[in-house]
Amino acid sequence: MFQLNGKIAFITGAGSGIGEEIARAFVAQGATVVVADIDEAAGRRVADDIGTLSRYHRLDVTDSLAVQVALEQTAERYGSLDVLVNNAGIGLVGSVEETSDEDFERLMSVNVNGVYYGCKHAIPLMLKQGRGNIINIGSVAGLIGIERRFAYCATKGAVIAMTRQLAIDYATRGIRVNCIAPGTVYTPFVDSYLQRFHAHELEETKARLHARQPIGRMGTPRDIAAMAVYLACDDSSFVTGAVMAIDGGWTAR
Repeated sequence: MFQLNGKIAFITGAGSGIGEEIARAFVAQGATVVVADIDEAAGRRVADDIGTLSRYHRLDVTDSLAVQVALEQTAERYGSLDVLVNNAGIGLVGSVEETSDEDFERLMSVNVNGVYYGCKHAIPLMLKQGRGNIINIGSVAGLIGIERRFAYCATKGAVIAMTRQLAIDYATRGIRVNCIAPGTVYTPFVDSYLQRFHAHELEETKARLHARQPIGRMGTPRDIAAMAVYLACDDSSFVTGAVMAIDGGWTAR
């Protein structure tokens, strides 16, 4: 397994799902992890469970100043900020006609501004130390059109575009920027939107979500965490500007 010994990682949305599994995988490979999440109970649970190589930091990724302070405090406390994982995100079901202005702005604020603030405030710290690694969690929704996912597709497309642009700007300055684009991953995030939008046909919808991946199942957080470990380690030093689709073959159709 790829090693992260001694690396300092900051992971947003790490209180559950993909972010939680990435935090666990990083610590298992020797990294020190800051578990950042707006849900204090969830974030503290993960940090406490992982143990001494992690700590919790309450963070609202839509607050630029809060993100800046959190990252600066991490670098000051541990002496570096080696890896930033911009994982925090929210979803929405609806066509453009079904999407309210408020919902669209909320998704942009979390999914796009949250990534922007993370990158904006991490990069000066990484430039100062002469190295850094940013992993943005996108989605296949940023690569293909998905029925009734207008706002979500828009935001994840922006994450992919930001990743590629940042990789070009900082390729010769010691900072790598990559994106993981998961297919449908069975997490509390998915459970929540199933209950919200498909409660009347829960099992049928869940079966369709499994079936739309050619491999025949939804992904697991562990599937995504394994790629995050690879991108965070030094063995992937030639990888930047990449968009890694982990989707059970969905985008290969």
